[in-house]
Amino acid sequence: MEPKAFLKTLNFLHLSLVIGLTLFAVIAYSNTSEITTKPESNNLILYAVPILGILGYFGSQYFTKKKLSSITPNLAFQEKLKKYKMASHIKFMIIEFPAIFALFAFYTTSNALPLVIAVSLIAYLYSQKPTLNKIKSEIHLSQEETKALES
Repeated sequence: MEPKAFLKTLNFLHLSLVIGLTLFAVIAYSNTSEITTKPESNNLILYAVPILGILGYFGSQYFTKKKLSSITPNLAFQEKLKKYKMASHIKFMIIEFPAIFALFAFYTTSNALPLVIAVSLIAYLYSQKPTLNKIKSEIHLSQEETKALES
């Protein structure tokens, strides 16, 4: 992959996921006639949403750190970018799945808890936007590699 296009491609994927989840949230919210805050003890989906949200948040951090630790300074530049891209894709997926599940749960139950969790996960996903500074700090690029990414 061309270093120039690397950041643009990663940003496009990230923005697409955030916009898709946001649109799904808006559609689910607008198609819900009455939002309730009453807990339904017989609806197991409402118990699964917070658990999946927590697993998504902490799981994304754990797996990203684990994948990024495999990027050593002696790897070729293209290999570093490839591994970083894979780590980012996994991070985005681990955050996105619980958000989609929470939005589905909100859409089917009209309970506010899944919507709040989904919006929180979407905000967290948005905060994970890949930037040049993040890439430089997370994979420890050399000066030549940094210049190649910046150009």
